[in-house]
Amino acid sequence: MNIKDIKAVYFIGAGGIGMSAIARYFLKRGLVVGGYDKTPSTLTRQLEKEGMLIHYEENVDEIPHVCKKPQSCLVVYTPAIPEEHAELQWFRQNGFDIQKRAQVLGTLTRQLKGLCVAGTHGKTTTSTMCAHIMHQSHLDCNAFLGGISKNYGTNYILSDSEYVVIEADEFDRSFHWLSPYMTVITSTDPDHLDIYGTKEAYLESFRHYTELIQPEGALIIHRGLEMQESLADGVRRYDYALTEGDFHAENIRIDNGEITFDFISPIESVKNIELGQPVPINIENGIAAMAMAQLAGCTAEELRYGMQTYNGVERRFDFKIKNDRLVFLSDYAHHPKEILQSARSIRELYKDRKITAIFQPHLYTRTRDFYRDFAEALSLLDEVVLTEIYPAREEPIPGVTSQLIYDNLRPGIKKHLINKADVKSFVKSHDFDVLIVLGAGDLDNQVPELTRLLQEK
Repeated sequence: MNIKDIKAVYFIGAGGIGMSAIARYFLKRGLVVGGYDKTPSTLTRQLEKEGMLIHYEENVDEIPHVCKKPQSCLVVYTPAIPEEHAELQWFRQNGFDIQKRAQVLGTLTRQLKGLCVAGTHGKTTTSTMCAHIMHQSHLDCNAFLGGISKNYGTNYILSDSEYVVIEADEFDRSFHWLSPYMTVITSTDPDHLDIYGTKEAYLESFRHYTELIQPEGALIIHRGLEMQESLADGVRRYDYALTEGDFHAENIRIDNGEITFDFISPIESVKNIELGQPVPINIENGIAAMAMAQLAGCTAEELRYGMQTYNGVERRFDFKIKNDRLVFLSDYAHHPKEILQSARSIRELYKDRKITAIFQPHLYTRTRDFYRDFAEALSLLDEVVLTEIYPAREEPIPGVTSQLIYDNLRPGIKKHLINKADVKSFVKSHDFDVLIVLGAGDLDNQVPELTRLLQEK
């Protein structure tokens, strides 16, 4: 079904951050948009206000009438939805065009010039940075992002531009549906081994992804990655890193909470880039974002202004309280390498202060595969509070609990193992200097209340 022919779109798993961006795209185009999600959330309530028809019971009778016409309704589902889901089964039995979210994005990358960001971590921040640079430039862009941009209060941008910025997700090999004009690859540390099975299969998936870059396009890859790329004739290849590569930073200044550096580029170097969200890890993310925007045609002044005015992404090094007495922030980091980068960044920003992390592990399989790596990364901090594992789509695995991480933390580190339900009372009864909530689960739902408790203290 051609995207231009559809009159209605139905989303199964409507409340996911990536799904909601596409839902908003179709709402903006004036289509009827309906959907199912398991539980209401801030995001689903916002979508309802924007005109989406959402219900929370797995029930075919709840599907809006206009979404029951196979000739004019596109059905979009997330891989997290089980095959036996009653509504998904009904759509299959009645001949609907059913696509994964990534297939819809893939269609858009063939209709527009796709600027994609892939990688185990860093892709949400890098793609959101690139989208902001592009959107405020003379080029403009559309964007489908994996997080809520603080500049725009949403996870999508809609315009008449020929460019679309997309976060390319490797989960379930979703990014294989894309046809990038250009792509950044930030990292390839093995993840989702419940899907891929082995590190080799994970790396092979990224190799195949590079085959999909359009012949006149470009690959911008972090230096030193273990993967092997496979590029079509005509695809330009660049690498980047913090202080080396085709694109890199020089003259880095970190002072009094501000970060400034010179962007070194084979096209045109730009002096005195100021980070609007001054976090050390964002230097590398910014290099990648600026590289892709510059290759697309953004000017030096547009790069400088875009980076200076970038406000960050919700749940990505997201400061809630920041003063001399207390720092409190939330971060989506849920892979050991992400936590390691978060820990190093926060340690660099607050060298002489006591840092406490509350971490909710995400997925039993990820905890089973990486519990020693989690413990090693968390041990860079002074105090660690662990809650039970957030299962997401998984069933429990015997013997796999947060205790595995707890037992492998560095000797001498102050550590606690508590229930998620007890986090508020723990925060209320303890004093903190720098406190960070880590993880991709639902602990972040408590952050507004924790912020209030800490401010009252």
